[in-house]
Parts: sequence; C-alpha cells; structure tokens
Amino acid sequence: MKDNKNPVLGILGGLGPMATVYFYEMITAHTKADRDQDHIDIVINSRATTPDRTDYILGKSSDNPLRIMVEDSKRLKEYGVTLLAIPCNTAHYFYDMLTDAIDIPFLNIMDETAAYLESKGIKKAGVLATEGTVTSRTYHRYLEAHGIECIVPDTEHQKLITSNIYDDIKMGKRADMEKFMRAANSLFEKGAERLILGCTELSLIKKNEHLDARFVDSLEVLAKRAIEACGKECIGFDL
Repeated sequence: MKDNKNPVLGILGGLGPMATVYFYEMITAHTKADRDQDHIDIVINSRATTPDRTDYILGKSSDNPLRIMVEDSKRLKEYGVTLLAIPCNTAHYFYDMLTDAIDIPFLNIMDETAAYLESKGIKKAGVLATEGTVTSRTYHRYLEAHGIECIVPDTEHQKLITSNIYDDIKMGKRADMEKFMRAANSLFEKGAERLILGCTELSLIKKNEHLDARFVDSLEVLAKRAIEACGKECIGFDL
C-alpha cells in the first residue's frame, strides 16, 4: 500500500474495540459511494490490550499506554497510512506526545468537536466522559481555546457515567438510561447548551437509544472530518 496515491486513513483503535467497530461502520455508512472503490482506504489497528488510559491518568496504574500507541502509530505509517485518527477521547491526553513522535497528520477528536460547537454558536457545553478525561481537564483545554465554557458532572453524577462506561457498555450491555439521564440533566440544569458524548463508548448510547440533538457525538464529528480530510463527500450526517 505504500505506492497507493490515494489517502489512507489509519485508525488507532481497540480503545475500546466496540467503539472502533462503530467508527469504521460510521465512516463507511456516511461516505458517498456507488461502488467499493469509491470508499476510503482504511487500515485498522485494534490493540485491545493497550493499558487502560484512565487508570494511568488517575495514577491507579503505572502501565503507560503511550509506548504501545506510538509503536502502533509507526506501524500504521509503515503500512502507508497518510492520516491518523483515534476513536478514543481519553487517549487524547497523550495527543501532543503522539504527534511529537510521528510525522503524520493526526485528527484530534476534541479539537474537532470544539470547533464544531463554536461553528454552531455554542458558549457553554457539558462533557460526559471518563474520569481520566474529566480529571485531566483535556476537554476544558480545547473548548476554552474555542471560546466555550466547559462544565463536567460533580462527583456523584460522574460515578453514574463511569458506571455506564465500564459496568454497562464495555461489558457488552445496553446503557442504564436512568443513570445516564440523571447525569445529563445535572449539566443541563447548570446551563449546558449541548452535551458532548466525550467517550466513544457513550457514542453507542446515541446509536442505540436515539438521543436528541442536544447531545453531540464526538465520534460522529471525528468520522465526518475523517471523510472530508480524505477528499470524500459525506452523506447522512445530522451535524
């Protein structure tokens, strides 16, 4: 594939596996194509054994996932990838270190989501995400750079989102929507105009439970930008 003159999208996945599957499905479903050859060339790396990002960020584990992520990014480059994307919000804690280590354009799910909200005139957004993302204030950084105030759940409601991610979705179950909406409504009550599904496991809630337009799926934003960056036309997005 090194001689392929077409753009080649590399997906640094497995973080988790079901979110990677959904990201690939989303790109395929939303690319305007009349035949197989009209789709994007994609190489998927799904290393499910990558150490847990949140555990490392919170200091619960000393097993740094960065080394594996860098190694896999370099393997994708060797395979001929010309653009990289990570369908995992928490992994973007390592974004600057990854881009320092590899010289391929790297789409940033958080920056793209913040830019999308700015384009819609949003001034205050809530973030539903892992404890790692919330504690590290990674989304705060990108939203504030786009002039958007970032709010996150309090400790009680964050536990509900963490349970949705780890006790439900990562275990192959449907999300507990009572828990999810309690956390979501706590942010709407604080003035959030939109809520970012800032964990790609939570993206599956929008898919399965048909959330309304107040919920912005970061994975959907990333998929749309990946299609556009590869020179293809998008179809069917609500964005």
